[in-house]
Amino acid sequence: MTEPVPARLVADHLRLAYDDRDVVEDLSVAIPTGRFTVIVGPNACGKSTLLRALARLLTPRHGTVLLDGEEIRRIPTRTVAQRLGILPQQPIAPDGITVEDLVSRGRHPHQRWFRQWSADDEDAVAAALAATSTTDLADRSVDELSGGQRQRVWIAMAIAQGTDILLLDEPTTFLDLTHQIDVLDLLTDLNRERGRTVVCVLHDLNLACRYAHHLVAMRTGHIVAEGDPATVVTEDLVREVFGLDARVVPDPISGTPLIVPIGRHHTAGGAPVGAGGPDVGVDPTP
Repeated sequence: MTEPVPARLVADHLRLAYDDRDVVEDLSVAIPTGRFTVIVGPNACGKSTLLRALARLLTPRHGTVLLDGEEIRRIPTRTVAQRLGILPQQPIAPDGITVEDLVSRGRHPHQRWFRQWSADDEDAVAAALAATSTTDLADRSVDELSGGQRQRVWIAMAIAQGTDILLLDEPTTFLDLTHQIDVLDLLTDLNRERGRTVVCVLHDLNLACRYAHHLVAMRTGHIVAEGDPATVVTEDLVREVFGLDARVVPDPISGTPLIVPIGRHHTAGGAPVGAGGPDVGVDPTP
């Protein structure tokens, strides 16, 4: 039996707050190394706050974040940036910067006074542009791009950084369904083919179940459940975390859990409320 790889990124008893408002309280989690982890939960439950703390963008009021066994806030910034990449929820590009220049900034943590721009850097940028289908945008200003194009360019910059651990806060924002799948397939390729540890915050629970090896479900600043989606995602969990009545069935494509919301205008048996007949609004299941 293969021994599990020790977690390189660990949160230990975190309390996270903005000003005097606590968002996360006494939260501990170990991110599985070499796996695809997705954090889910309702709005304002602390998902993005946790990701910011894991990336050293937010200092805990209590507790620690460990990277490779060392407290992350004690590791030099450049060293952290060589091991861990972060794509925040709403990144801001400098005015007038071109796509290629922005993606090239992902290589800055690898520069030294004795090691300037190299062929390896050129190759990394070209590969990141190709992987995100943004090569034809290289000379365009980021300001001119659509929301979906801009998101793919930011992901290209994170890929070009070449870190072993990649944290992304809602990377499918602004993307249509086709490009959402493209991005998640791309992140899966990075995980499977290059062994990168990927951590995403996602809103779409069905996509999270389909792509995640490890799911972290949060509510009101706490972890409600974590583990393999096939094990932890149940109708009770969906109700507890999201306050949603739903059926959980096998996804016909992937076999992973598929969440089918019921809503106020349908019954569990599928008949719309108000459609007429003696069983309207009544759950027909025995």
